[in-house]
Amino acid sequence: MTTIAHHGPPGPSGMISVEEARARILEHFSPLPVEQTPLTEVLGQVLAEDVRASFSIPPMANTSMDGYAVRAADTEGAAPSTPRELRVTGYLAAGSLFNGAVGPGEAVRIMTGAPMPDGADAVVPFEETDEQEHGRWSDAPRERVRVDVAARLGANIRRAGEDVRAGEVVLAAGTVLGPAQIGVLASLGLDHAPVHRRPRVAVLSTGDELLRPGEPLRPGKIYDSNAFGIAAAVRDCGGVPTILDVARDSVEALTARIHEALETADLLITSAGVSRGDFDVVKEVLAREGEVGFWTVRMRPGKPLAFGTFRAAGDRVVPHLGLPGNPVSALMTFELFGRPALFTLLGKPEAWVRPTVRAVTHERIVNPDPRRFYARAIVRSDGDGYVVNLTGPQGSGVLTSMALANGYAIVPEDVATIEAGEECDVILLGAPLPL
Repeated sequence: MTTIAHHGPPGPSGMISVEEARARILEHFSPLPVEQTPLTEVLGQVLAEDVRASFSIPPMANTSMDGYAVRAADTEGAAPSTPRELRVTGYLAAGSLFNGAVGPGEAVRIMTGAPMPDGADAVVPFEETDEQEHGRWSDAPRERVRVDVAARLGANIRRAGEDVRAGEVVLAAGTVLGPAQIGVLASLGLDHAPVHRRPRVAVLSTGDELLRPGEPLRPGKIYDSNAFGIAAAVRDCGGVPTILDVARDSVEALTARIHEALETADLLITSAGVSRGDFDVVKEVLAREGEVGFWTVRMRPGKPLAFGTFRAAGDRVVPHLGLPGNPVSALMTFELFGRPALFTLLGKPEAWVRPTVRAVTHERIVNPDPRRFYARAIVRSDGDGYVVNLTGPQGSGVLTSMALANGYAIVPEDVATIEAGEECDVILLGAPLPL
């Protein structure tokens, strides 16, 4: 195995680490206010308050199967060769109550979910009776039923409060609402839930060269991929993105677009205009219109990053994240900084952390300078562990390198090369892969 080559001293002064940049950004974020939101809209949101049950579920004992409600003692010794015969005294559908009680030698035909009648302490499923012989699922009244299997006491009965007991906390504040949790809320009769509202994110691309997809391609122009990729990433986090019209490369144009965004946004994300070119105006507008906290980050791709805040109407503070213009850099910096910010606004500040595994590289990965390198990669399991290959060329304009990746192989700041056969950390973009 080849020795890993290390760079010299840390990179240029002024560049800070990914961790420091993220910490400084997240100081400006906290969970958004609570809204009572319809259950149809709360998927992925976070409960802001404990939810207590006002009643038990089920509220009364009910049957978990179609069959006959019986007294278990009346079926003792029942078998195909020695069946027991009971008198049928009624029919009970789900949602109905039985007027009366099951006495010795009696049975009530009962459908799944129906409350258990008084006197019955077991349910014999249709499959263990002669129901099939008389036309299963028939509602025709029967006078007697043959039981071919002895019923165990309590068989096929859901006890009152088996799922939820009245007064208990069913879902605690901080719970992320998935399909099962939403189903629980509905079972409690709730049609709304108190959740931290979704962040409204204004997404703004800057640059004279940009065209909106759908427009005719013209010489010297390119299509704006950043706005749509970042907006999709915002929605994937649970935010609500609004794509603004492209801001041209002038202070006046950018200022007008920013004022438009500040009317409703909880976060403004721009792309381009944050490096050192003659037309990089985002920094100038930040300095003039808001408060600036600007730095460059010791990472590749995504070194230029601007962060600051604007004051909106009502003395509202709106954070601004200025991403680089290269599409790979924009998505990578959103992944490392925008995603944690949005998850914090949603009330789940730790959920942004993706799983990381150790993987053996199948090819040489070169880090050109002393910055942390996030190489777009394909991770898979070979049965013994994880292996990783690059997606191809790693330039910051090669957007397909992101589209093909299911992970990011990390080359540390002080490592110049990871040779084939060596291990590295890989951030997984989905669930952990099976070994």
